[in-house]
Order: sequence, then structure tokens, then C-alpha cells
Amino acid sequence: MAAAIADEQRVVYNFIGKSGLRVSNICLGTLTFGSEGTTSRPGQNTEEYAHKVLNRFVEWGGNFIDTANVYATGKSEEIVGSWLQAKNERDRYVVATKVRFNMDPSNANQIGLGRRHITQAIEDSLRRLHTDYVDIYQMHCWDHGVPVEETLRTMHDLIRCGKVRYTGSSNVTGWQMQKLVAVADKLDIPPVATLQQQYNLLCRDGEMEAFQVCKIEGIGVLPWSPLKGGLLTGKFTRDATPTDGRIGWVAQNESRGSHSHPAWSKVKEDEKVWNVIDTCKRIGDAHGKSVAQVALRWLLQRDVVPSVIIGARTLEQLDQNMGAANGWAMTAQEMTELDEVSAPTLTHPHDLINKVNVARYNPWMPEYRVGNK
Repeated sequence: MAAAIADEQRVVYNFIGKSGLRVSNICLGTLTFGSEGTTSRPGQNTEEYAHKVLNRFVEWGGNFIDTANVYATGKSEEIVGSWLQAKNERDRYVVATKVRFNMDPSNANQIGLGRRHITQAIEDSLRRLHTDYVDIYQMHCWDHGVPVEETLRTMHDLIRCGKVRYTGSSNVTGWQMQKLVAVADKLDIPPVATLQQQYNLLCRDGEMEAFQVCKIEGIGVLPWSPLKGGLLTGKFTRDATPTDGRIGWVAQNESRGSHSHPAWSKVKEDEKVWNVIDTCKRIGDAHGKSVAQVALRWLLQRDVVPSVIIGARTLEQLDQNMGAANGWAMTAQEMTELDEVSAPTLTHPHDLINKVNVARYNPWMPEYRVGNK
């Protein structure tokens, strides 16, 4: 039997930007639920075990669940849906899903952010999720093939007919994020409430532009891959090629490397990776916390982040990650140390802008600073 969770360790609830919606500061991502369509990846959960993970997440106080229609080609949504149906407490949970990627390669219109695909995809997602609405419907990635006006009008129509409560974005650049804001304003419709983006101590590119837009406009950032695909768990050393989990899966065949799971040959030669891990370990030792908990806590203390999306292959992994949610915090000095050791390399014009504005800090304009206060 899993250990009881003390009240002071349970999640806290934050508003997602200006939406008025409150969610647990840890969100359970369900990419690992179901094996259909992803049978070549390790660590996929059966429906029975996924339900155990969801139940344990709720014991921690979690109320925020993230999925996507493309995860396991719909099976992830089905598993979440069967759990919601069994719980029969839909109002207690905030469910987010996504639309954009190809659900049927044989059908030229089963992809993208056009009106036809979105309106079909939401019906399919609602059926799989056993619900009549989703709380946050997210554009899974930018679509160069469709005018953004068409996408946002369609999303707003789904809000007006009650099938969607809020809309969100994911995997966009700074100019694309600003375009979403500007077009929504032009159309006089509600702006997107969230940006789901890869964000961790080894991937801070979003801070350059996209998160600045979120800061100014009151849009909540939801980091995915907060542990860089498992690299920031502290389990790995540069001298031993991994064999476990998805890091090991990529290490055994580097052609599988991606933006979230970099090739091991590059990782082991990257001094920054190991300096970040060493700093996390030192800070973690001072608090009695793991490397993973420090990496998650760093995100939770960022001022644009209302909730961090975690994945869990096992109940033990879930409990370990949830240990970052509450009951402790890193000091300002420790946050600064992590900021400095993980600082991204600035390219032009970001390097110039930062350099010439060092003496121009204006405390009345905090929206231009994405930090940890």
C-alpha cells in the first residue's frame, strides 16, 4: 500500500494566467498511456496500470490531466476517458487535450488546424474522453497551411457551443505566439490561456521571446519534458551508456534522437549537461531532495509557470516527482546558481539587447523580465 501523503506535501493550486481556472501545480501528462501507435517506445502503460497512476495522482491532490488525440493514436484519450467515466466526478478535474497532428495518413484532411479537421477532431476526442467538454483545447503545433484567423474562429466557435472552455497553444515561436494574441484581439475573441512548450534546465529557448509574450499578456506556460526526457533524473553518468528508459532507448540507436531526447554521443560530451546535473545534486543534498525534484522545483518557482507537466511510468516515479510540489522551496541564491549554470547561449540580437539594457532595469516594467521571483 502506498504511503499516506501529508497535507503540507500535497499540491497547491494556481490560476492559469488570466483565465480564472485553477489547476494543481503538477499536471499529469499521459503520453505513456496506451501502446497503440507507439509500440516501439519503452515504458508505455496498460489501461489498468494507468488508472492506478491517475488514482495516486489524485491522492496527491492533482486535478490537472493533459493528453492529446495523437498520443498512442487515440488510446491515451480512451484510457483517460474510461477513468473519468469510472470516477463519475468530471467536475473535479481539468482535462486538456490537443489537435493538429495526423490521425489517419490515408486521409488528407485528418491533419492540421483547419476548420474541418478541428471540428471533427473535437468530436472524436470528446467521444474517447467520455465527456461533453474539454477544459483546455490546445493547438499542438503551428500550422503553416491554414490562416490563423480560421483556426482561432473555429476554436472560439467550440467555446460558444460549450464543447471547449479555454484554448491553448503549444510548440510555437515568439512571433507565432504574438500573432495568436494579436489576431484574437483583432477578432475580439478570448486569447489563448496557455502555452505548452518544452522547458527545462537544459532547454530554455522559450524565455527569449515566446515566454515574454506570455508574461506580458497573462498567459500561463505549461512546461513539457521538464526532466529532458529523463536526463535530469540524476540516474545517468557520462561514463556509462544508458540502457534503461527512453534515454537508454535513444542511446542504443541514435537515429531515434530528437528535440526532447538528444543523441547520447552529444549528451556525454556536453559539459553544460553535467554541470547542471552536478549543481542540482548539490542543492538537492542540502534539502534532502533528488536531482529530479530540484529540476522540477526550479520550474515551479519560475514566474510564468502555473503548472508543470510530468510523466510517470511507475507509481514510484510519480511519487518521486510529486515530491517537488510543496513543502519546501529553493532559496533565491540557489535559484540564481541554477539560472547561471543552465543559462542559454544568446544569439543576435538577444545578446546585444541584454547587454545594452543591463543599466536600464525599470522595476515598474517587470513584464519584460522572465525570472524566478
